[in-house]
Amino acid sequence: MAAKHPPQITDLIERLSKLPGLGTKSATRLALYFLSCDVSEVRALTNALTAVKEEIKFCSKCHNYTDADPCPLCSDQSRDSGQICVVESPADLLAIEASGLYKGLYHVLGGVISPLSGIGPEDLHIEQLFERIDGLSAKGEPIRELLLATGGSSDAESTCVYISERLKNREFTVTRLARGLPVGVDIEYVDLGTLKQALEYRRKT
Repeated sequence: MAAKHPPQITDLIERLSKLPGLGTKSATRLALYFLSCDVSEVRALTNALTAVKEEIKFCSKCHNYTDADPCPLCSDQSRDSGQICVVESPADLLAIEASGLYKGLYHVLGGVISPLSGIGPEDLHIEQLFERIDGLSAKGEPIRELLLATGGSSDAESTCVYISERLKNREFTVTRLARGLPVGVDIEYVDLGTLKQALEYRRKT
């Protein structure tokens, strides 16, 4: 008869295995690692997880994760307010920011339109994007460029088409990343060289 873990360890393994990229084997290794750690290390990790859930929120302007509202990027007066880069997730924002080539503002959609997954435009921060654009225009700060920096999946493409269609006949330019990006790959996983090229040679939609 195979040996069984105590219920406390089994419960931890089951919870860890629900994390992205972790299977049962990886979760088991982590659980046993935590068991070998000093109690202070485990408590520090617990406190960090609790702090993230209790203290981190979404920026009311760009919807990126932040501990202050508005976030540091939206509050930075040196950023070019005439550009808004639309990304799927905070991870994509970080990837583009790391390239050092983009100095405008951001807008995080929180995903892409995916009918098969039951995700429609109303489930994302798309209407907030339109409201933000209109709000900037009303304040005499119209944007010059809206950069749609989503991944290469079919759902991401459909999302860009939806946004572009809604913004037809506007006075600003709507651009896309250059097609050097691999098809079906999320922005956060693209190597820095390819991402820089995609930003530099972005095109009109």
